Amino acid sequence: MPKRGKKEEAAKDGEGVPPKVPKASPAPQYEDPPLREETPGGRRWTLKVTSWNVDGLRAWVKKGGAQWVQEEAPDVLCLQETKCAGPSVPPEVRGLPGLPHQFWASAEGKPGYSGVGLLAKTEPLKVTYGIGAPEHDSEGRVITAEFPSLFVVSAYVPNAGRGLVRLEPRLRWDSAFLEFLRGLDAQKPVLLCGDLNVAHQEIDLCHPGSNRASAGFTPQEREGFSRLLGAGFVDSFRRLYPEARGAYTFWTYLGGARARNVGWRLDYFVLSRRLADEALCDSKIRSAVPGSDHCPITAYLAM
Repeated sequence: MPKRGKKEEAAKDGEGVPPKVPKASPAPQYEDPPLREETPGGRRWTLKVTSWNVDGLRAWVKKGGAQWVQEEAPDVLCLQETKCAGPSVPPEVRGLPGLPHQFWASAEGKPGYSGVGLLAKTEPLKVTYGIGAPEHDSEGRVITAEFPSLFVVSAYVPNAGRGLVRLEPRLRWDSAFLEFLRGLDAQKPVLLCGDLNVAHQEIDLCHPGSNRASAGFTPQEREGFSRLLGAGFVDSFRRLYPEARGAYTFWTYLGGARARNVGWRLDYFVLSRRLADEALCDSKIRSAVPGSDHCPITAYLAM
């Protein structure tokens, strides 16, 4: 029997399914440009938000993820696919310096499945869980923190599954999630971050041709992301780096994909348009950082 990668072993209920990875044609490695410390209008960044799909919080700690976060020193840290409930969060995470306000969501009755976290330097005005959709809210996929000038949403979007068996529930999620984000945006600007489980454009994955029927790159999922952008939201990375190639955030453990940069951009900072226009300084992909099959991403905003 061929050896199975961690993503395959973790493929419960359609989650964690590795996309197809052709053995040939690696992508060029992405070179992270220097930090843009100011907006085009000359305002310097004052808020730093980091997002990371950790693919299991306990394993991530053992691989040095918590130590890297200390070095990155974000004001807000959003984590996805934690695979543990709040009481079982490792002490290395509970004690992260500078992030005393911590909020956790986990799947009801499904240990080791899904889960998100949001950790902050300053206490939010309010924290909510889920998106108000009973079909999805038992899976621990969304935490929203309200701060004085914006909402921060940490999200782990459902995977359409092997053979697209969960595509229809995924599309229902997309519709419900969009309405949820619109409701927030009507109150104050939104910063959505996390593993959104979609590569929006062909430039966002190494081999689009062989993955058109793969979860995360179906026409329906890509159209769902387009509707989100059409509703007044902005893909911050593509706003700043529209032509950047090889800029991926996920690589399956199989076939040496990461070393060859055969990856997908599945992790995003999506901002309300007015936030992107007025406050966005930079949107970084930390592709060289180990610790998970996803790499961290960091946004810099002038608030």
